Amino acid sequence: MKTQKLLTAPIKSTQMPSGIPYILVNEMAERFSFYGMRAILTIFMTKYLMDVSGSLSAMSEDEAKSIFHLFVSAVYFTPLIGAIIADALFGKYRVVFWLSLVYCLGHLTLAVMDSWIGIQIFTWLPLGVDANRLALFTGLALIALGSGGIKPCVSAIVGDQFGETNKHLIEKVYSWFYFSINVGSFLSTLLTPLLLKYYGPHVAFGVPGVLMAIATLAFWMGRYKFVHIPPAGAGFVKETFSIDGLRSIGQLFVIYFFVLFFWSLYDQTGSSWVLQAEKMDRQWMGITWESSQIQAVNPILILLFIPLSVSVIYPLINKVYRLTPLRKIGIGMFMTSFSFCIVYWIQLKIDQGQTPNIAWQLLAYVILTMAEIFVSITCLEFSYTQAPNKMKSFIMAFYLLSISMGNALTSAVNYFIQNPDGSSKLEGASYFLFFIMLMTTASIFYAVAAMFYKEKTFIQHEAEAPAEE
Repeated sequence: MKTQKLLTAPIKSTQMPSGIPYILVNEMAERFSFYGMRAILTIFMTKYLMDVSGSLSAMSEDEAKSIFHLFVSAVYFTPLIGAIIADALFGKYRVVFWLSLVYCLGHLTLAVMDSWIGIQIFTWLPLGVDANRLALFTGLALIALGSGGIKPCVSAIVGDQFGETNKHLIEKVYSWFYFSINVGSFLSTLLTPLLLKYYGPHVAFGVPGVLMAIATLAFWMGRYKFVHIPPAGAGFVKETFSIDGLRSIGQLFVIYFFVLFFWSLYDQTGSSWVLQAEKMDRQWMGITWESSQIQAVNPILILLFIPLSVSVIYPLINKVYRLTPLRKIGIGMFMTSFSFCIVYWIQLKIDQGQTPNIAWQLLAYVILTMAEIFVSITCLEFSYTQAPNKMKSFIMAFYLLSISMGNALTSAVNYFIQNPDGSSKLEGASYFLFFIMLMTTASIFYAVAAMFYKEKTFIQHEAEAPAEE
């Protein structure tokens, strides 16, 4: 009997699926486009936003933070739409391709919004809103629809390339997937603030648009290399409401509820941390950094910490404490609270009239980045493996909804703390202290809830050859 099992067992493959390089190039260019415009968005709204007459019409800090997190929330809410359309109707490939074109249109709108063409178009619309603000909100809405709609599909397409013989390579490829995200993020976060400073909003928003066009082209070129899992149609609905489907949704909902607090804090690196950096001494390593450039340290740390975590940190922890995916997430959540303790201390110094060096914020980035590896990469892989086969994109979207809700929470906090005179109900360090208390409480309750999770893994059936779309 043992011999028979050996003969019928699938032989493990060491070869990567042929579609993976196209996905990685697409993801790198798309992340360049998204993180490039995201890096400068808060500074643009508080320092560069004009009205139609050409006069400065900047937002207050609390208003800009609220708009920023509302946008990020929308980016991670629209995946639900993309996932349902992909899994039930058109398939992942078609949804990614067509929404990528919408994405490109959003970048184009931001690039031309205060040009003569942009002003003419948006002034013509009788909505009683300043044309430049209307163009800003329109461009952000298109990007949210495009970027959000393709998110669950691209990450699920990665998993779709694997079957029984090469499923052992999934963890490695998802690490490369995350690696490509952060290469694009690092380059754009470093470059785009300089484009804004020296060439203005047209170029600063236009270059990310060009990269999004390249991302779309790369994805189209790989269309015959991908393994295409057809849309499930009615099978999607049937599996969603099956015992496995409802069980997966119910269990993951609890996990994602607590993870939303991580994202509520994490994405403030693009808002409150940038505004804090404006008040710091940004002279470091002989360079005076732009406040929005400091975010570039996150992706470069990711590139360093991913191999360090896989090869050193995880094995060391495993020797004394069995490191399951759910335990990784819990550790990362507590680390997030600690990173905010550092920015809280920095803000105390600023409130006392001091000018701390930006190196202190870099220390907070080191801790937050390690927390991101423990939480985000783990959640991405864990979500795919816990999703029934016809619900992969939907469960990925469900995970991304936790990012949306986290940013919605931050947006709501910044909206309600605004006083009519423009001041804030959570001035200075008290703002960061509020989020420390929120994150610590959520982490404690998560640790209890995770103890009751029952894992069940789902992997797609082996595909013999890529199907043409």
